[in-house]
Amino acid sequence: MAKIHIMDEILANKIAAGEVVERCSSVVKELVENSIDAGATEIKVELIEAGTKEIKVIDNGTGMEQEDAVNAFQRHATSKLSSEEDLYRIDTLGFRGEALPSIASVSEVVLTTSTGGVGTVVKINGGKLIAVERGDARKGTIFQVKNLFYNTPARLKHLKSLYAELASITDYMNKIALSHPSIQFRLSNNGNEILNTDGSNHLLKTIKAVYGLNVARKMIEVSAEDDDYTIYGFISMPEIHRSSRNHMVTIVNGRVVRNQELNRVINDAYHSLKPDTRYPIVVLEIEVDPSLIDVNIHPTKMDIKFSKLEELKLLIEHMIREKLHRKNLIPEAELEESYEVPRPKYVEQTLVLEKEIEPVKEQEPASFLEEEEIPINMEFVAEKEEQEEEILKVSQEENKQEVEKEHRMPEMYPVGVVHGTYIICQNEDGMFLIDQHAAKERVNYEYYMKKMGNPNIVSTSLLFPITVELSTSEFILVKEKLDVLRDLKFVVEENGLQSLLIKEHPAWLPQDDIEGSIRKIIEILIQEGKHFSIEKFNEKVSTMMSCKHAIKANQYVDMKEIEQLIQDLRRCDNPFHCPHGRPTTVFLTNYDLEKLFKRSGFENLK
Repeated sequence: MAKIHIMDEILANKIAAGEVVERCSSVVKELVENSIDAGATEIKVELIEAGTKEIKVIDNGTGMEQEDAVNAFQRHATSKLSSEEDLYRIDTLGFRGEALPSIASVSEVVLTTSTGGVGTVVKINGGKLIAVERGDARKGTIFQVKNLFYNTPARLKHLKSLYAELASITDYMNKIALSHPSIQFRLSNNGNEILNTDGSNHLLKTIKAVYGLNVARKMIEVSAEDDDYTIYGFISMPEIHRSSRNHMVTIVNGRVVRNQELNRVINDAYHSLKPDTRYPIVVLEIEVDPSLIDVNIHPTKMDIKFSKLEELKLLIEHMIREKLHRKNLIPEAELEESYEVPRPKYVEQTLVLEKEIEPVKEQEPASFLEEEEIPINMEFVAEKEEQEEEILKVSQEENKQEVEKEHRMPEMYPVGVVHGTYIICQNEDGMFLIDQHAAKERVNYEYYMKKMGNPNIVSTSLLFPITVELSTSEFILVKEKLDVLRDLKFVVEENGLQSLLIKEHPAWLPQDDIEGSIRKIIEILIQEGKHFSIEKFNEKVSTMMSCKHAIKANQYVDMKEIEQLIQDLRRCDNPFHCPHGRPTTVFLTNYDLEKLFKRSGFENLK
């Protein structure tokens, strides 16, 4: 008797569902992408209990005829590929023909669709066709999925909490909204609205809907192109960052993708402008010929391969670095208003201190809480939205004003020091606070980076050679990289099996702690090990040296030294951040100061 037999279709679909339908957000993803491929301009997603009880996706797309509506649930049935050649030029979000039969095999499905004439209603339970009926003539499709995983208890048991499922769906909807700003997206859970975009094809407005006004105000418009790629999007100012890489959104031909190398390049472009453990908010739309990419790697279609990845990485890195290099990156102090006071019109147009609105997914979802219904003043809402739009518009006008290098750090005049650490300066625009340690770190860092990159370094002989003893393994690693030390004008000799003899060192090495600096440099050389990179080595040594020899907190500095520090800082390529990404300077406008003392808005207050 034959042992090999053809698998039952429903069983095969359940197995496929294990890859395609991992959780509630997987269902939302597949259905929303189908709506986009159908040309919808409005897509509404309604959830009950984070999608575990019901997911309903409503669109105004082209709809389907009865025959297509039934065939759509057959495995590998698709309207998006007709030949093998099409596989190499995919321009739709879906194409595998696996999603609908997989979803239908593990849930109860009702599909209502119409092309504008008599509609069709298809009912399927657990992969079995129950009924095909006539429906209404509303053009578009309504896809209802109830009781997901009801017939696969193991999968149902391992669903995460309702909050986690809702957060995952919200995260997906945020990203798909960012990738298609021309489509109006609405997401609600248990009747409570979570996301609502206007579909105006204005990417910055969509960013505002997702992240809030304060983040949208501090986004910088970027663009670049070459023979193969066209890039457009927004990147956040370095002061706006998150704890997760999840907010670096890359979109390729309308598809949100995951690519670790692109994320690494984006993050590296912010190097020394923010803390290393934090990540910027970035939305980049990449347009490329479909023949240069491969999305047919994983059923989720989020992983992607580029045929010219190195070219794309260089284009992105140069674009971001160049844009940030031309910006005034001094963060402004965040003040919370205790009450409203009348503001002059010019203040309304340049208002920068609004309370930050975090994206929904970073808050505890309120969807499961019973909320009292409160009447909404629509005139107030419309007025507030109009004010926010004006603030956003003015903010973007300011962001477009790029400054030349010598004017990036404005001229300022020191007037004192607080706690022996923070230098107080002023000019006609307001007040500046400078962290003397961070500022000196930046000045030192750029000095050492320049010296280490200079092939004509002068060396200095030591009166008494320094012996550095190492373990056997450390000695082997250093011995392999002795050329690096010699290129820096160290004269190094092996002294037995486990020690080095340093006879000369580069002249830029600080004289107050020569031996300590040499030992630190050798430690960094050992830490780099087999993944050694001369660029990273130079950067780490410069960072270490800049911190070690910077002015310390509570260290007395006279006014002459302060003035020199400010001049040196203004000459830096990046005067705004220390090598660790902390700000060197914080700014308070004259309006901020007036507001703190309740002077703003009161013309007669003396």
